[in-house]
Amino acid sequence: MTRRTASPLSLVLLGLGVFLLVLAPMLAWYVEPRAKRTPIDVDQITVFKGTGSYFDTEKIKTLHNENLTVTRQVRGDVDDSEDSGRAVWDVSTSVDPDKSLPAADPHDSLQWTLERWVTDRRTNKPVHCCGEKPRFEGEAYLKFPFDVEKRDYLWWDNTLGGTVPLTFRGTKKIQGYEGYRFTGEVQATRTGTRQVPGRMVGLPQRSQVLAEEWYANHGIELVADKRTGRIIYAAIGPRKTLRAPGGKKDRTVLLDSERIAFTEKTQRAQVDLAKDDSSRLKLVGETLPLLALVLGGALTLFGGALVARGRKTDTNGQNSGSDGPGGPGAHPDPEGPHSPTSRSALQPTTM
Repeated sequence: MTRRTASPLSLVLLGLGVFLLVLAPMLAWYVEPRAKRTPIDVDQITVFKGTGSYFDTEKIKTLHNENLTVTRQVRGDVDDSEDSGRAVWDVSTSVDPDKSLPAADPHDSLQWTLERWVTDRRTNKPVHCCGEKPRFEGEAYLKFPFDVEKRDYLWWDNTLGGTVPLTFRGTKKIQGYEGYRFTGEVQATRTGTRQVPGRMVGLPQRSQVLAEEWYANHGIELVADKRTGRIIYAAIGPRKTLRAPGGKKDRTVLLDSERIAFTEKTQRAQVDLAKDDSSRLKLVGETLPLLALVLGGALTLFGGALVARGRKTDTNGQNSGSDGPGGPGAHPDPEGPHSPTSRSALQPTTM
């Protein structure tokens, strides 16, 4: 009597195949979504350059056709981020003409702002905690959410102090790397007041006046990496002016540029970061699950076939190939076929 038993190799192959089949959906549906988290240990600088006008406080007049540089440094507050479970980024932005570069102290810049941006690491939505300043709204600012969609987004404009609708405009390649392009603009909007000499707003008879600050943006263009939401190209057209109280006309231009955009160096750096982050997410979310699925399926089928085929053994656990009289593994009668006690001698004859 014989039975079949599985070899250790077939069981190992079958087990490995089943493991890979289980691993594939875990990588795609569990590991990869948890890898899509806004980083907290960032420390990077982006630089915009362009030409335009600015108000020179030494000459007390607006200068035109000047080079302008916007420098933004983003640093993650790791301790606050870990304590809160949010992404806490400190953002320093300075605007400089050539005369104030390099600025050893940001206070020497034409314009300098310091912000704290706090977001949900998964959704990129603002979270109002951890010393956030100012109170942000919208869906995008320093980055877009992961898995950018082909739709309009609300982008936070800190100078405006509000959100700006950005319209999806298709795709655009930056340094050979394709991203989603969004555009928008800001109509002239009053953003605050500032005390200035009356002559700056057409009121020379008054020594000081609480002038109105107005802001507009000729055009906003952002290109974001589809998978990570990283901004690989940005261009803005800020215009900041002063008006007399209740006035309808700009009297002094504080800052005006049709276009200030990422430098080539910044573009390359942002594209490199986007490629690196995107490739890692693709590896975990697509490549590895696919490989695990294909390899796991093949190993499961092959191992299952080997298990089903098995090896024949007798009830004493011996290989069937070594059993039975006359078989390949049969032992000869030690006393020979002609021995009085041999098996042959004990068999009845039919002759």
